[in-house]
Amino acid sequence: MSTPIAAPDLTKQPPRSTRVRLGNYALLPRALDKGRAMLTGKNGEYHYACPVDQRAFDFLGIDAEALKAQLAEGKGDGEILEWIKTNQKNPHSDEEIAAWSAAMDVRGPEGDSVAFFNELLQGAGPNRTDIKTWSALLDLDDYVSFGGKA
Repeated sequence: MSTPIAAPDLTKQPPRSTRVRLGNYALLPRALDKGRAMLTGKNGEYHYACPVDQRAFDFLGIDAEALKAQLAEGKGDGEILEWIKTNQKNPHSDEEIAAWSAAMDVRGPEGDSVAFFNELLQGAGPNRTDIKTWSALLDLDDYVSFGGKA
């Protein structure tokens, strides 16, 4: 018998911000929301294991499909964090985690991602010259997608 998955309905609300932490890891709670929503068919426009999620998975040293299997068992955030600590291939010190998460908060577009960043920004807030980071852009896009005005 499987445990029900407590998943957000991402057709009605956005996933958690990339700035929210779990175990002091940035990006991770958002990825978990998208994974759970995908498993229950409530992911809307959001995609699990997208390039942003993959940054977290790579830093952690975990496989997206293995994590998805854990989410499918109905595990909560605390249980997932324990599973990650046990199974990750890239364990890091608390200082390394804090530094990586801080870097994710201020990471801007570079190389091939600049055009995509600018395209998303044009759709979410074409007059928002203050948006310079992926975290700020994703927060803005989530806000506008659910009725907010840029």
